[in-house]
Amino acid sequence: MRQLLPVLLRRFAKIPDPRNPNKLKHRLTVLMVYGILVFVFQYASRRAANAEITRPMFEHNLRLLFPQLDSLPHADTLFRLLCRIDVGAIEQAQIALVNHLIRNKTFTRYLINNCYPIGIDGSQKIAFSALWDEHLLQRRVGPKVDPDSDAPQAYQYYVYVLEASLCCRNGMVIPLLSEFLEYEEGAGEQRKQDCETKAFQRLAERIKRAFPRLPILLLLDGLYPNGPIMARCRDYHWDFMIVLKDGSLPSVWEEYHSLAHEQPANSLQQHWGERRQHFQWVNAIRYAYGPNAKRAIALHVVVCQEQWETLDPDTAEIVTKHSRHAWLSSRPLSRLNVHTRCNLGARYRWGIEGAFLVEKHQGYAYEHAFAKNWNAMKGYHYLMRLAHLFNTLARFSKALAGLFTTLGVQAAIGFIRNTLTGPWLDAEDIARRLSRPFRLRLL
Repeated sequence: MRQLLPVLLRRFAKIPDPRNPNKLKHRLTVLMVYGILVFVFQYASRRAANAEITRPMFEHNLRLLFPQLDSLPHADTLFRLLCRIDVGAIEQAQIALVNHLIRNKTFTRYLINNCYPIGIDGSQKIAFSALWDEHLLQRRVGPKVDPDSDAPQAYQYYVYVLEASLCCRNGMVIPLLSEFLEYEEGAGEQRKQDCETKAFQRLAERIKRAFPRLPILLLLDGLYPNGPIMARCRDYHWDFMIVLKDGSLPSVWEEYHSLAHEQPANSLQQHWGERRQHFQWVNAIRYAYGPNAKRAIALHVVVCQEQWETLDPDTAEIVTKHSRHAWLSSRPLSRLNVHTRCNLGARYRWGIEGAFLVEKHQGYAYEHAFAKNWNAMKGYHYLMRLAHLFNTLARFSKALAGLFTTLGVQAAIGFIRNTLTGPWLDAEDIARRLSRPFRLRLL
């Protein structure tokens, strides 16, 4: 964090501060660093952070590591600031940090066909029984009420976020951008509820602005195989690998089945770990879409059949398992690239889903709002994603990989947090260690 913090501080310093400068006790940059540390140390609420971080010994040790923290604020001070500032600037600071890592070639070894694999997926953040903000999405819960009845229909109000993350084949997931779904502007019946495909178009545009020349391989699930989304990827010169479900794009499936048996050379059998795999692909399938099918795009379809042996827990016998996967590829497939694109790229789209589980159930309080104010809630979300980025880099760094492997992720973070609560750190030793040059090296 000490190595990368200057990149964030430069961006945080550019955020306009709406507070009265004559009454300030804590600088905006201090509040931002405090907010990141709340999630780095995995406190589940503002009250929990107040109870521990503000203890004298904890505060003393933090100031040894972060001299910028001349004094630690109250959690409510951060809340009041997040209610008023442009919280999108927090995410811009995160983009600047990721760009800094990319320029330093931190992720070069994880490229797929010379592209950065970015997974995009949506997740519900939190649900409420009461409408506390007009931006919340809504859905009907319970049985549908008879129109002639006086009984009210029950609704649930929720926050849904479309996330983009760098998904590396070693399991490392680096948070990039978040796109909140919300009601569109308008009045009365003109207001429309947002959806994931609309949010994808906005998120794709933001990714292109943030990384205009970055070669990208998008990893998408079965919701996204449609013409406009694939055309957007082509317009941005992005590669993609998209899950193709059995019921999706019937014309493409029909063309695949009619041509696959006539192209025996477009196949590959191999062992990948304990799995026996058979790949079959068909290139250059024309997919027409749009009004009167006036637009068309060339797609490449690959199907992977695999088998492996496992132990049946009920009978204690060895049984053979089978699975089948299908993807749409933007790039023609061959025996030279099918393993890389499918096994090392497309299959690791699960990383973003795994990251959701980590953020929801392993310390990051993804499903906790932290504030019933739309702007502040988004601000806390961006700070949480920044903290997850720092913890992920620490987990996969050569310097700390042994600690995380020995103790486990949450226990290692808890060990570091508990160390800061006691009088075991020597100020001179800390200063000497921090003065040494440090280079982030990933496994």
